[in-house]
Amino acid sequence: MQTIVKKRLCILGSTGSIGTQALDIVRAFPDHFEVIGLSAGTKLDLLKTQILNHTPQWVMIRDNAAREALRTWAATLPFSLHILDTEADLTTALSDPALDVVIMAIVGTAALIPTAAALLVGKTVGLASKEVLVAAGDIMMDLARRHGGSLLPIDSEHAALQQCMTSLNGDSSQLSRVILTASGGPFRTRNPVTFADITPAEALKHPRWQMGPKISIDSATLMNKGLEVIEAHYLFDIAYDNIEVLVHPQSIVHAMTESIDGNIIAHLGPPDMRFPIQYVMTYPDKWIAPWPRLDITQMGALTFEPPDFEAFPLLKMAYACGRAGGSLPLVMNAANEVLVSHFLAGRISFLEIAQGVEKTVVHFSGRHVQTLADRVALDIEVKRHVSQ
Repeated sequence: MQTIVKKRLCILGSTGSIGTQALDIVRAFPDHFEVIGLSAGTKLDLLKTQILNHTPQWVMIRDNAAREALRTWAATLPFSLHILDTEADLTTALSDPALDVVIMAIVGTAALIPTAAALLVGKTVGLASKEVLVAAGDIMMDLARRHGGSLLPIDSEHAALQQCMTSLNGDSSQLSRVILTASGGPFRTRNPVTFADITPAEALKHPRWQMGPKISIDSATLMNKGLEVIEAHYLFDIAYDNIEVLVHPQSIVHAMTESIDGNIIAHLGPPDMRFPIQYVMTYPDKWIAPWPRLDITQMGALTFEPPDFEAFPLLKMAYACGRAGGSLPLVMNAANEVLVSHFLAGRISFLEIAQGVEKTVVHFSGRHVQTLADRVALDIEVKRHVSQ
């Protein structure tokens, strides 16, 4: 009888959309995974449920009041649970030799430091926080190369792209271009002259995907696709001129590669994030997925169209900032994070997200930072500037 060796993993951002779906996969394969760590932001009740279901060795919650409440509650548990207090505690936990995979589902640039810490000790990181590569893609890819770690993309488009590129057998000289698809969001067919009237509730109603609030707004502005363009540039070392975005409302084709002979390979699948998450968690193997599969006889017509860069200027800005390099992708992303939160809170209009990002990029153009610490500091400075 073959002995099953469990993969030991931690999920950072376990109470968010990606984190909860990653735990769906753990429950689907209980003999193959062991959860040794969880982290959350503020959702204490959900984190408690996850702790009871998965009995991790350690947990972290960033909210101070929630942490003290968790500590009191943990003392009543029939098993030992270590509560982490600081980023340094988390770094130590990530260096545990028993840890195999880190699922990085923390939203925004808060994922920068823990991602670097995991790569520094050669861990496999399943990366759902695309902002990590936008802000510090060069640093992260270098850490992975030098310390034997690996970055596996959880984004459906990049997980699809990675699978399409296997046909090239690692020979990037055979690649002509890659195509990332975008659903177009909830406002693909809406008249742009009405964009000033868009409400947060409308922007959160994504037509295809069930996602968290921040990424849902980014999908409505197409900033999410812009971030993915920059992410693809670093993950696969592809020039921006060879990365194309096509709007594909059906969200069935997630990515395509075109080889130099003109042949195109496409990755198809249902709009269900559990597929790319499972791909990362089982990599390099593939396991039978228990999720509803794509029925190609029922999917209907598949359509593709170029994006409207004028109606959705943040996609154009992402290409421009990516090509310019330096600190501009970080500045763009940091400004967007704050402005999206302002929009969700009803403090600014939908159009002011892009307007504010553009003003911030202009204000901080020419700023050059090298180290990760400098980039974290600039990220804080940009967010403070935008908030004011």
